[in-house]
Amino acid sequence: MRYLGVDLGARRIGLALADSDTHVVSPLCVIQARVGAEVNARAILDVAATYGAKAIVIGLPLNMDGTEGPQAKQSRALAAAIGKVEGTTVHLHDERLTSHAADRRLLDRGLTRAGKKARQDAVAAQLLLESFLAIRPP
Repeated sequence: MRYLGVDLGARRIGLALADSDTHVVSPLCVIQARVGAEVNARAILDVAATYGAKAIVIGLPLNMDGTEGPQAKQSRALAAAIGKVEGTTVHLHDERLTSHAADRRLLDRGLTRAGKKARQDAVAAQLLLESFLAIRPP
């Protein structure tokens, strides 16, 4: 099964693609975030359909103590909007520190600040999917 990872931000949405058989996860792209969960859900579902992803994993922003962060409400609204589409499975997954880890991963690549920012959200989605697949039974 193919999974689409989603790192939801206020301005950008990072996307990554994974295959559960091979556990190969790749950053895919970054799309502009829009106002409203329904609008963002449609854009994400279009990408999922293009790549044949049947399950979508959305990052759930948790604080270090495990409580939900302020962005969690938007992640839950997005999950609910995507979940309305028949045939699509939605998972929420702890995304603590994925943006910081993505930053570290990109640090060694010698990118400009703009180049790093353009890729950070997709790499964060990649790390989210890697974490999600690591805890799922084969």
